[in-house]
Amino acid sequence: MTQAQRGSASDPADPGSEAWGPLSRLPGNPLMWVLIASELAVFGAALLGYAGARLRDPAGFLAAQNHLDRVAGVINTAVLITSGLFAALAVEARKSGRRAAARWRIGAAASLGAVFLLVKFSEYARELGAGFDIDSGGFFTLYYLITGFHALHVLLGMVILGVVARYDTLANYETGAAFWHMVDLVWIVIFPVIYLLR
Repeated sequence: MTQAQRGSASDPADPGSEAWGPLSRLPGNPLMWVLIASELAVFGAALLGYAGARLRDPAGFLAAQNHLDRVAGVINTAVLITSGLFAALAVEARKSGRRAAARWRIGAAASLGAVFLLVKFSEYARELGAGFDIDSGGFFTLYYLITGFHALHVLLGMVILGVVARYDTLANYETGAAFWHMVDLVWIVIFPVIYLLR
C-alpha cells in the first residue's frame, strides 16, 4: 500500500496498528493516545497537588483566587470549546474528502488557540502588574505553573494543527484533533477548579 493510499479518507487511521491492541480502535495514531494519557496523568497530578495545597491553606487560596479575572476565564473557555468544534468539523470534512473545508476549519481551530493565548497572556500581564507573580504564595505558584503548562500545550497544539493542514491525511487530522481535544478537556477542568471552586 502506498503512502497516498494510507492517507485516503476511507482508510483507518494507522495501517498495521493492530499491534497496539485496544488503542488500534481509537482514531489517529496510537502513539498520540499514549502521549495524551501521559499528559492527562501529569495534569491530574498537578491538580491533585493544587487540591492538597488548598486544603492546607483554604483562606489564603480563597483570598488569592479573588484576584483572578473570571471573565477572561469564561471567554477562554468559550474560545477553546469553539476551537474544539472546528477541529471536529475539520475531521468530518476530511473524511468526506472536502480538503479545502477541512483546512480552513483546522486553521480556524488553530487561530482560536492564538486568541486563547492572547487572552491568557493579557491576564498574566494584569496579574503581574498588580504584583502577583509566581512567588506570591502557594496559590499563585500553582496557578502560574498549571496554567502556564497548559498554555505551552495550546502552543504545541497549534503547531500540530499547522502540520495537519500541511500534510492533510485523515490519520493526521484525527491525530491532531485528538491532541487538541485533550487540550480543551484539560482547560475545562482547570477553569472551574482554579477560578471558581470555593
